[in-house]
Amino acid sequence: MNKVKVGDVELGGGKIAVQSMTTKKASDVEESVAQILRMEQAGCEIVRTAVVDEEDARAIAKIKEKIHVPIVADIHFSARLAVLSAENGADKLRVNPGNIGGERELKLVADAIKRHKIPVRVGANTGSIEKSFFEKYGWSADALVESALSSAALFEKYGVEDIVISVKASDVRRTTEAYEKLHARAEYPLHLGVTEAGAGEQALIKSSIGIGALLLQGIGDTIRVSLTAEPEEEARAGHEILRACGLERDYVQVVSCPTCGRCRYDCMGLARRVNDYVKNIRKPLKIAVMGCVVNGPGEARDCDLGIAGGDGTCAIFQRGEVIERVEKEEAQAVFFARLDELLK
Repeated sequence: MNKVKVGDVELGGGKIAVQSMTTKKASDVEESVAQILRMEQAGCEIVRTAVVDEEDARAIAKIKEKIHVPIVADIHFSARLAVLSAENGADKLRVNPGNIGGERELKLVADAIKRHKIPVRVGANTGSIEKSFFEKYGWSADALVESALSSAALFEKYGVEDIVISVKASDVRRTTEAYEKLHARAEYPLHLGVTEAGAGEQALIKSSIGIGALLLQGIGDTIRVSLTAEPEEEARAGHEILRACGLERDYVQVVSCPTCGRCRYDCMGLARRVNDYVKNIRKPLKIAVMGCVVNGPGEARDCDLGIAGGDGTCAIFQRGEVIERVEKEEAQAVFFARLDELLK
């Protein structure tokens, strides 16, 4: 597997980087910086911004002065803007060789990439499959893979070695099939995502299944969860997918049961409050909020701290052993006090 450096973030070394894309115009530096700082707070490790004119390209240098993560310039239809973005400090370019111009323009971009020692992402989604491959394979995983590899080969021709590839579709099955085929044929780091996934629960479910299925096979080096939402929500979702796949452990995991008729306290509300309380804390802990004592301590015997409801009282336990019983009216305050001790 080739390794690629995006700023100080390494792709291809085993750690999966979470990225997202700004929704602000890059030339609006103040708004862009404010949004990127929110993205950083949500755990975004690489940020991408659209470059549609010279002002956007030149703004990259100003944005970089005020953020703490590498920035990728996303350019289409203009070799000139790609070169200008590299000259203004872009840590990586995202271009489509098929729409950047002819051989001369492609060589200009390739030379800029090599001169500034930055990587490039190429690839295909179902809206940008090269015509010849679409005519041969139609809307298929093979069309995505062949189109993406063809794009990579164009840069390879001019000596570019630091390449990241993506093959995205809005269809989960087609996406996973394409990445599986690409993984078998390419040594470059892969950028995962289900494109145009949509909004709300539908988008989260599609992205989780598609990205998660690939990560569990050891496929992928960086991910973007494409949501019709604020980019910080994409970053949070990306980390949740990594956590569910066991690829990120430096966080507070909260487990809770679905509850049933035996539950005699506000288990659902407490679980939500605990999740909100610890969501930005980087510490490897496992916390349980269980509905009752029938199975609670046993099911959560591997937890650092847990609570289970009872008839009038709640049991607080650690590693499956009950350490305290308190009236349910006091249970939340006592539980949070115990949690704070662990978080110190």
